[in-house]
Amino acid sequence: MTENQLSINNLPDLLTVKEVAQLLRVSVLTVKRWGKRGKLPAIRINSRGDRRYKKEAVLWLLGMQQKGQA
Repeated sequence: MTENQLSINNLPDLLTVKEVAQLLRVSVLTVKRWGKRGKLPAIRINSRGDRRYKKEAVLWLLGMQQKGQA
């Protein structure tokens, strides 16, 4: 595994759009679209409004965690 690849075993609590796209094997645009539709809610950070996604929400999409679990 290379340095820029993520492992499900050691994910950070907040993931970038690119990291989520890599994990779910979808495009960055798809991740953003899911955010707009409420399928994968984004947290906006800093003055630019960069998106971050909770690890729990991503794991839930992968079917690895119950939605209410934190």
